Amino acid sequence: MSKKYSQLTAMLAIMRASLRSAFRSMQAVFFSLFFPIVLIMIFGSLSRSRPVSIDVAFDENTDTANAVYSKIRESQLLDFEEGTTEEINELLSKGRITAKIKVIPVALVEDSTEKRFNVQLITSSASMKDYEALKTAIEKVILDVDKERYPTRPSVGYTSMQMVPGREYKYMDFLLPGMIGFSLIGAAIFGIAFSFFSLKETLVLKRLYSTPIRRTYILLGEGIARVIFQLTTVVVLIAFGYFAYDFTLANGFVTFLNMMLLSFVGLVVFMGFGFVISGIAKNQNVIPIYANLFMFPQYFLSGTFFPKTALPAGMQTIVSYLPLTALNDALRKVAFEGTGLLSCWKEIGILAGWGFLVYLVAVKVFKWE
Repeated sequence: MSKKYSQLTAMLAIMRASLRSAFRSMQAVFFSLFFPIVLIMIFGSLSRSRPVSIDVAFDENTDTANAVYSKIRESQLLDFEEGTTEEINELLSKGRITAKIKVIPVALVEDSTEKRFNVQLITSSASMKDYEALKTAIEKVILDVDKERYPTRPSVGYTSMQMVPGREYKYMDFLLPGMIGFSLIGAAIFGIAFSFFSLKETLVLKRLYSTPIRRTYILLGEGIARVIFQLTTVVVLIAFGYFAYDFTLANGFVTFLNMMLLSFVGLVVFMGFGFVISGIAKNQNVIPIYANLFMFPQYFLSGTFFPKTALPAGMQTIVSYLPLTALNDALRKVAFEGTGLLSCWKEIGILAGWGFLVYLVAVKVFKWE
């Protein structure tokens, strides 16, 4: 009596073969692992340039009836956050704003009814990355007020700093999550698209389909192999950032696990786009065109290499709904702020929405021949 055919055994055989092929592919290893590591080393060795805009908020006790406050409000370099005192303090402690600005009248200028003002910059260790740029901007504001209204008198104001507790925010804490997203989206889309197109073109899929194994197990075998390969590269990237550049894992191993879960969700979504491209591509030459049309705008708009706050406000709203933006934002919140996955419900919801849509399309366009 013949042994019963095992779908699971067949799926595992496909998975092992695909995984072995992925690890043996120098191109896959280079673009998934070594290329992001090279970028981390390049950007990690460079100091940050002056930001395009700086996020700040006014302290609730700020004196608003003066020229210094009005001039600060007019600054094109500053973006002002609004909220309750508790909300602003939370943004400050998590490094989402550079400082709270508190304008305080301190003394009368000699022979004048005008008051002198102390512009107090309340910042934290988490927010120090843009502090010097902010201080320079405020000092320029004070100088402008002096030139316009008091050219022959002592300066109308001066700056001072107050530190509140907060975790130090390093450039690597911004860069590494972006590099993880960069690695996942590129490898997932190109890997799936080229792999399945090649399997179709060489009639391997057709031959597999003629065997007792079901289509679902064929897809699962290939998909699981890709997931194992890519998540392995994520582990290496996080370890490299942590040991070489002191990348922040706010809650240690728990944060690492949360980052892996987010990477898995993002990877599954990006693989869906690979299935769509492999289904609509007529030949291998058009696969890079379709893939780059989807990926390249996200590389530069989704906060991979520079903060998306550098974009116009209207565009920031649009790009926040891109899948790579959602993944990058969620990874940064989990890694540096130490938030749980439930706090990333918006970003996970965006990824889930894209996943639902892309697999709906993939079912329609994917072909076995």
